[in-house]
Order: sequence, then structure tokens, then C-alpha cells
Amino acid sequence: MSSDTHGATALPVSSGLKQPYHLVDPSPWPLVGSLGGGLTVAGIIRASHYGHYSILYLGLLVVLFTAFLWWRDVLKESRAAGVHSPVVRLGLRYGMMLFIASEVMFFVAFFWAYFHFSLFPEHVLGTATPMWPPAGTLTFDPFHLPFLNTMLLLLSGCTVTWAHHSLIEGNRRGLIIGLALTVLLGLSFTTCQAIEYSDAPFKFSGGGIYSSVFFLATGFHGFHVIVGTIFLAVCLFRANAGQFTPEKHFGFEAAAWYWHFVDVVWLFLFVAVYWWGAGTIVGE
Repeated sequence: MSSDTHGATALPVSSGLKQPYHLVDPSPWPLVGSLGGGLTVAGIIRASHYGHYSILYLGLLVVLFTAFLWWRDVLKESRAAGVHSPVVRLGLRYGMMLFIASEVMFFVAFFWAYFHFSLFPEHVLGTATPMWPPAGTLTFDPFHLPFLNTMLLLLSGCTVTWAHHSLIEGNRRGLIIGLALTVLLGLSFTTCQAIEYSDAPFKFSGGGIYSSVFFLATGFHGFHVIVGTIFLAVCLFRANAGQFTPEKHFGFEAAAWYWHFVDVVWLFLFVAVYWWGAGTIVGE
């Protein structure tokens, strides 16, 4: 800082040094998204106690609206020349890794609850001969729809990997076909799970601890499948528009990581909840 002969303070001058980091432009979406999240939580409480859903619907609408516009801005930013430098892309990778790690701990809580009740059922059943699943609980045949869903997700993991390798090799046709098949398999999984829920011999409310843990664990996984399918569908549109290159495609890479995470979680759910936790199967 310096002063001229009249005592006025001179404006700071840039040093001219270039740095690889990117400072995002001012955005209203963090504030709007926080307000939407607050409305959603308040709406859940109001709906639970009084049966009024207007605030809940408003909060969800604000969250979805914010997500759409915020991600739109992120996509525009990713296409701006020089903005996503190698150091910025490395930071994005670290951020995605930490996000997936937080998701892992999210599901650890559900598995913890499931194994707590299944290995020590006397804690909640209080009977002389506790058992898991609780006596009288009908469960799904693990080698019917659950096994089909397992095959669908495993195959989708192969198709998204195929798409990734096609992108790296500059095979745009393979990229688009692989992504389209992955989205189709994700939609098929969601459809099969909806059919499974409609045929469930127990309901979320009034079904006891088994149904609560089952629907929370598999339902939240199903929600993640829907989110991942939307993520990959956006990548499909971007691939059609030619926005990915072999050197710069973190958006697709993050979607592929997320999808593989969803695959692995389902394998644990299938083995622990459907197979190992099977009791009296429907129809037996």
C-alpha cells in the first residue's frame, strides 16, 4: 500500500502470480438449500405430529429446485476454460472420496442396528427363547427377486466400467452404450424393488423391529440407487453432448465411484438381510 502526494490511499495491485486454485463465484444456493433443508425437517416434524404435509412438500420442492440450479451452475463451471485445473480436480476427487466415506458410515449405522437385534434378539424381544427373525415373521426368498436385483446391480457395475474404459480409449459409442445400459439396469432394479415392497408380507408401520430395520436399510439403499441413476443419466446427456474427454471427465468418474459404492452396499444387504437373515419364507 502506498499514498500519493495528495494523501489518497492507492488501490492494491495484483502481484501477477498465478495459482492453480479456483475460488467459486458468489452463489445463493448454499443459503437457499439450507432454508429448504430446514423447511423439510420442520415439515417432517409437523407431518409426524399433526398430519399436515404442506411445509414438508414446500421444503422438498425448495431442495429439489436448489439442487437442479446449483448442479447446473457446477456443470457450467466445469466447462469454463482453465477453471478446473489439475489441482482443483484433485481436490474434487478428495471431496468425492470423503463424501462416499460419510455414506459408508451412514449405512454402518443400519448394519449395526440390524446385527444388534439379530445377534442379541433378547434385548428387544424379551422372550424365553428369543429368535431372529421374530417368531411369525415371514421373509423374502433371497433367491427370487433379491437375487435378480443382485444380478442387475452386478451387471450394471460391469457396464459402467465398460463405459469408463471406452471413454479413456476415446470410444464415444462404447461410452454412450455403456452408460445407457447402466441407466436401464438401475431403473430395472428400482422397478423390481417396488414390486418386492408391494408384495412384502410385513409393513413398515406396525411390523415390529424386523420390518423397521429392513425397510430403513433397503429403502435408503433404493433411494441411493435412484440418485445414482439420475447421476448417470445426467452423464449420459453430457456424453451425448461431447462434454467428456479422456483427459477431463471427473463428473463421470464421480458417478462411477458412487455407483460401485451402491453395488457393494447391496451385496452386504443381500448376504446379511436377505440370505443370512432369512426365516420362514413367504409361500412355504
